[in-house]
Amino acid sequence: PRPAALCIHHHLPAPSNKPTIMQNDEGINVDLYLPRKCSWTNRLITAKDHASVQINVGDVDPETGLYTGSYKTYALCGYIRHKGESDEALSTLVERADSA
Repeated sequence: PRPAALCIHHHLPAPSNKPTIMQNDEGINVDLYLPRKCSWTNRLITAKDHASVQINVGDVDPETGLYTGSYKTYALCGYIRHKGESDEALSTLVERADSA
């Protein structure tokens, strides 16, 4: 014998034409996906760019030479890494940040 079928009724609100806005408990808008940009080329790094990297470079106190606890984040797209220019790009970006 087959088990009796269960019938469950859901009472859902009628769909509205308003766009859905993602908000946290404080009412601040939050998105699930924020696209990154390559720090060297300013290209958008898409979700499918699996060769891209994000590197945190720590800040160092110039007098003591110790890590200060803060860092700067650099994102490099897969295109730059494929061309073999990521080492030059990262070095140049860090030098520019140090001189500024």
